[in-house]
Amino acid sequence: MSDVNREARADALLDTVQDERHRRLKIFLGAAPGVGKTFAMLSAARELKRQGVDVVVGLVETHGRAETSALLEGLEVLPRRQVNYRGRDFTEFDLDAALERRPAVILVDELAHRNLPGGRHERRWQDIAELLDAGIEVYSALNVQHLESLNDQVRRITNVTVRETVPDAFLDRARDIVLVDLPPRELIQRLKQGKVYVPETAAAALDAFFSPTNLAALRELAVDTVAGHVDSDLRDHMLARGSAMPVRRRVLAAIDGHSQSEYLVRVARRIAERRGAPWSVAFVDTGAALDKTRREQLDAAMRLARRLGGDTIVLRGHAIADELIAHADREGIGQIILGRTRERPLARMLGRSLTQLLLRRGAHLELTIIATPAERAQSRRRLRMPGGRGRRSEYIYATLATLVAFGLSFIADRYLSVANLSLIFLTAVLVVAVRTRMAVAVYTASLCFLGYNFFFAPPRYTLMIANFDDVLAVCLFFVAALVCSRLATQLSSQVESMRAAHAHARALLALGQRLATSTDAAGIRDVGAGALAQALRCDVAVLMRDPSRVLHAVATSPRDVRLTPQDLAAADWCEQHAEPAGRYTDTLNAAPCWMLPLGGDNHRLGVAALRFASDAHDLSPDQRSLALAMVQDIGQALERARLTDELEGARVQGETERLRNALLSSVSHDLRSPLASMIGSAGTLASYGDQLPAGERKELLEAILGEGQRLDRYIQNLLDMTKLGHGTLKLNRDWTDVAEIVAAAVTRLHKLFPELKVDTMLPPGTLLLYVHPALIEQALFNILENAARFSPPGEAVRVIVRSAPEKLQIDVIDRGPGIPEDERARIFDMFYSVARGDRAPQGTGLGLAICRGMIGAHGGSVEALPGDGIGTTIRITLPLPPPPEETP
Repeated sequence: MSDVNREARADALLDTVQDERHRRLKIFLGAAPGVGKTFAMLSAARELKRQGVDVVVGLVETHGRAETSALLEGLEVLPRRQVNYRGRDFTEFDLDAALERRPAVILVDELAHRNLPGGRHERRWQDIAELLDAGIEVYSALNVQHLESLNDQVRRITNVTVRETVPDAFLDRARDIVLVDLPPRELIQRLKQGKVYVPETAAAALDAFFSPTNLAALRELAVDTVAGHVDSDLRDHMLARGSAMPVRRRVLAAIDGHSQSEYLVRVARRIAERRGAPWSVAFVDTGAALDKTRREQLDAAMRLARRLGGDTIVLRGHAIADELIAHADREGIGQIILGRTRERPLARMLGRSLTQLLLRRGAHLELTIIATPAERAQSRRRLRMPGGRGRRSEYIYATLATLVAFGLSFIADRYLSVANLSLIFLTAVLVVAVRTRMAVAVYTASLCFLGYNFFFAPPRYTLMIANFDDVLAVCLFFVAALVCSRLATQLSSQVESMRAAHAHARALLALGQRLATSTDAAGIRDVGAGALAQALRCDVAVLMRDPSRVLHAVATSPRDVRLTPQDLAAADWCEQHAEPAGRYTDTLNAAPCWMLPLGGDNHRLGVAALRFASDAHDLSPDQRSLALAMVQDIGQALERARLTDELEGARVQGETERLRNALLSSVSHDLRSPLASMIGSAGTLASYGDQLPAGERKELLEAILGEGQRLDRYIQNLLDMTKLGHGTLKLNRDWTDVAEIVAAAVTRLHKLFPELKVDTMLPPGTLLLYVHPALIEQALFNILENAARFSPPGEAVRVIVRSAPEKLQIDVIDRGPGIPEDERARIFDMFYSVARGDRAPQGTGLGLAICRGMIGAHGGSVEALPGDGIGTTIRITLPLPPPPEETP
């Protein structure tokens, strides 16, 4: 093993040991709010608590989510620090209390949070850094858009500027980064259900941040971030074990202090992170005075580099390329990142530009030349060059090529023995024909023909030709030049046509792929607007009518597209008649935008407005066909989304109709029966009360009382289901013995079924639950009542209570006909027993559905299992927290 490899392995081993000692941070990383980071963090904390680790919750934001709040039960929660800010009271994480308590592991949510004024640190990640320095292991959660190096990329994706950021260097302190992922479709569904934000905030978030396209892009960033850290850790561990690994070489970003320097710094950080290599930023001071703006931009880029964890250096010298290469050799730099330099044409022609010098002299270096967003926009503007200016430049190019041919011909005629100088002119014609149009090639051929005749064909300096052979040669040269120029122009046209066809197909393919990932009409409009703007290099707005039948823009690319009244009038006509209007048409062509209809005559799905540059007087056939094809694809995608919505609406309507019929059936049978019995008994008492014996009157009164209680249970079940459906069922928890709940439920059951035998098996000792006793008793009673109705006469219903680690199981076993395997999950649906006919003539099908809701509100579950040979087992599982005297 060489000394270098031995030293690298020793450093890796030392880093690994230090990481085990000092890297005590575990981050749960997600692509967006609502993916379940806090839930995953609390689940991991509960597992540590079960293993006997001292875990404390420093601060966790549940945002009102019941399933997340349930995980806090049994965990010690530190009180928050009270802060008064601008006359209002807030709570913050108490850093001093956490340091005084000094647990083994502490949970501190929302890593990127900005603390209110008055605390020790400005940001929460600084609080966590102090906890880590004190030797306390920290679990925290973070969204990928809060990473400093991704700030500009997130802004371009979502058009949202994230103010609360975390330096990427802080993530290097993390021992583990856990990716908490959720597909965009499920996250949007959670948002619509109110599980992420309140309904008002959720509606605004769906229109802005939580679009399928944004979520897919943020998901990719999150996966890429975690993959970079995994790759870096793999390199360290393999190097520590002595496995063959390439030597890590540094990454250097060369900046010039202009406006795109910060962009280059962020790109360098991301590249270095993927490679797991250290990085730095350099500026070469050549002694030239910097203006104030450039100096400020240079300082801002250097500060950003230091904040992102990179080194900064200022090099001094007159030759920028030489200084960068010398610095790279000294520091072991393997890659240099630089933007496209502002090169002077003469320097580029002479091969003296910075990029050319680095390519020639830095053969051992890897050069990465970044086109910044401003330069890409400038390049796109150049592609929109006016036609007149392009034609003038072509003729200037042809004239210059002809002059070069003349110069070479004079040199050849004077110093060389060239048999036929016409070949030089013929080459010039071919060069021009390949680069320009047929007309320009003819212009070049004419100039070369006249020049060759005037300067080189005897008698010289006249247009006369003395020798007939020379006449034939000159004429054949002109014909050959025209034919060659024609062939070269045709070949160039075919190449351009193939390029246009390839671009056309590629744009349609990209649009189809992006439309396939869109889940709703809003996402299709956003994707379509972006694809049209990218492929046609124009401003795009997609319009549709609101409920008041007014057209307005629902998707634009870029975001700041504004439509004139003429545009809106053209869009209205286009949408009504399903025909193009506005610019480039014969209808309302004073509008700046070209309006294309989305959808067909039967379903009007909106209008696509395309605004090209003001100097684009007409569109090429390729542009027109591409625009029409893309708009047609977008319209078809919107039509598919409309049909999908209609099918979903029909499905929901059918399900609603099924539930309505079930409810009507329940009311007509299960509620009418006790009412009829009560009315009949009360009528008999009213008509013949004095004539009936005392025993019969008592039986009639008991029948009225029993049927009234039965009717009360049905109505209470309906009310409970309404509360569960609207989330208004409140839990008043208290410590309760399981035996008391079972005994109370069995006592209530005996009042309805006096002859029923119930066998109970309870574990020795006392088992305490932290629950709402009345709700758990009601849930157990519903299951017992269901078992009693299906049990054969003389058969006992068994209740078995057993405890497991951190959970309690209650099994209710009957000896009835049993439940088919494919129906066991459906028996907990509302009104399901009604759909099964008359197997349960006195049940509404609500009891088990209510049971599942009540148990689920406590963080438990209920499931149907096969019985012992025959019958059914209904199992209730509830969390079993430590008894109150054992809780810290």
